[in-house]
Formats: sequence, structure tokens, C-alpha cells
Amino acid sequence: MRFLACVMIVALPCSLLAQKKGKDQLSGYDRSAKATVVHDTVVYVDPDDTSQKVTELLPGHELVVIQHNGPWVKVFAHTDAPERVDEDKEPEFGDDQPTPESGWIKDKGIVTPGMAGGDAILFGTAAGFEDQAAQPHAPKDAAIEAKLLYRRVYEYAPDSPLAAQAAWRSADIRWQLEKADISTLPSAKEQEAFLRPQLYEGEMKRVMKSYPGTKYAFLAAYDLLDNKLCGDWQGLPKCPEMEINLYLRYASQYQESPKAPEAFYNAVYREGVLVTMYQVDGQQKRADAASQKTQDMAAEMKTRFGENEWTARAESIAFRVKQGIPVYGTDRE
Repeated sequence: MRFLACVMIVALPCSLLAQKKGKDQLSGYDRSAKATVVHDTVVYVDPDDTSQKVTELLPGHELVVIQHNGPWVKVFAHTDAPERVDEDKEPEFGDDQPTPESGWIKDKGIVTPGMAGGDAILFGTAAGFEDQAAQPHAPKDAAIEAKLLYRRVYEYAPDSPLAAQAAWRSADIRWQLEKADISTLPSAKEQEAFLRPQLYEGEMKRVMKSYPGTKYAFLAAYDLLDNKLCGDWQGLPKCPEMEINLYLRYASQYQESPKAPEAFYNAVYREGVLVTMYQVDGQQKRADAASQKTQDMAAEMKTRFGENEWTARAESIAFRVKQGIPVYGTDRE
């Protein structure tokens, strides 16, 4: 399933407009007035929990603080800014974000930019929601709440040691949910990647641009490969041939990536697949060449990456190919 956080900009009184420009001013509000909450929060008409409820603010969504009154805070709720890759591009989300509404909330669970320890609080809360989202019968909004809370980490504390990881995890949640949604469409089985909806790349590219040379930039680059892969191979060799090159290029370009061994394994597996495909097509010479290449690549992987799960899996593929056991299709011997 996929949940998309859809946001819009709504004009507020001039007293709330930002006094300075910058990337953190996309919503038009003074950064010092921005905040978010880490728990479900009811917005009331008056600073009294017996008064009428205006709306409910979910974790990670943004608000603007107007004033304090004892244990109560007056806010504009749902003031999230559109997420952009750069200033020249339109927001990637739609326009069905709830209209900001004024009201009062209890002064509990509020995290503001620059708050001491706020980055860890936001990150830890996001990680908890992300864990919930992975469980059976997960709460409906757990995934998007995790995504939004991660977003607040790098927005509110851009110099935090958690910022790069938060940016990656925020982008990855959206990527995986969107990927799952697209996989249910008939077009997901199209052989050519351009014949199916493309996953939105903006957030991943932003991670790579903002945190170049980091583990999280490497992880983002790996996910971006999804948009280039075939859907259903349909038993034809052109897809695994193309994908082998993609994965080997990634493993070469991002040698320090934690995904490099997995990428190389994916190339080994596809080389093994080609053995079967070439044999079915009656191209025995090409099948023999692919078989030898599978052995060579598995040996190279052990030299480059040492002993690990992906190396062991590559050795398993090489063994099966050497034994004449198909790694693609059904072995009915």
C-alpha cells in the first residue's frame, strides 16, 4: 500500500509570515513559530478540553505556534509546506492537505526547530512508527507518520548527525510504499520500464545531492535502479543482459556502498539466468560463455567483498550452474 502526504500552502496573517528567505521558509511561516507533535493531538476551539474539537493533528504534521496560555498553546494546524527538490520545481504532492485551522492544543509532545535533543526525539519516534508499519495489522497511518517525522529531523536539525539517515529513511518509506502500489498494476508486468508508472525520484535525488559520498546517498542511488529494471522478463535474455550492466555499473561506481555486494550478486544471478535462456533459444555457445562468466564473477565477488551472505549466495548460483541445474524456470529432472 502507499500513503502520500499531500500538502498545500494557505496564506495566513502577515504577523505569521517569514521575515527571512531561505530553504527552510517554503511554507511562508517564521521558522521560530514552526513545530510538530509526536502523538495524536486534538485541536480545540478554546483552551479547554470540553470545548468543541476543531481537528486532529497526527504525528509529524506541522503546526505554527501563535501564543501560549498556561498549559495550552494556540496554533494553526496542518501548515505543512510542499516538499520540493529545488526552488524551480513544483511541489510533488497534490493539494488535498487539510486547510490550516486555528485552535488550541495542550502543551505536550511539541517539538520545535533547534530544541535541545529534538532531533533524537523526532528520529526515535519516527523509528517506532516505522517499526509499527512493518507489523501485521499495522496502524493505518504509521508509515506516513514515520516519513513525516523523519522529514522534520533534517528540516529542524539539518546539522544533526541523524539528518542524513533521517532524509534517507523518509525517502525510502515513500519509495517502498509507492513501489508496492505500482507492483499491483497490470503495467507492472510490462517488459520495458517506460511502459509502467515511474517511482518519484525527487526525494532520493535530494538525499544524494544533500549528503554526497555518504552511505545514505549510496542507498538512494541503489533504489533509483528500480525505475530502470524490467517488469516481467518474459523469458527473453535482453532484460537480464541489460540489468547485469546496471548492477555491475553500480557496484563499480559505489564500491563503498553497503549495497555493492548485493548489486554484484544480482548481476551474478542474472548471468546464471542467461545460461538457461540461451539454452532454451538453442544458443549453446552463448550459454557456455555465460556459464563460465558466472563462475568468474562469483570468484571475483569473493575476492572483492570477502565472505558474506551475498558472496555465499553467488557461490551457490555458480555451483548450480556448473552442475547444470537451472536457476531460472523449473527444474523437473
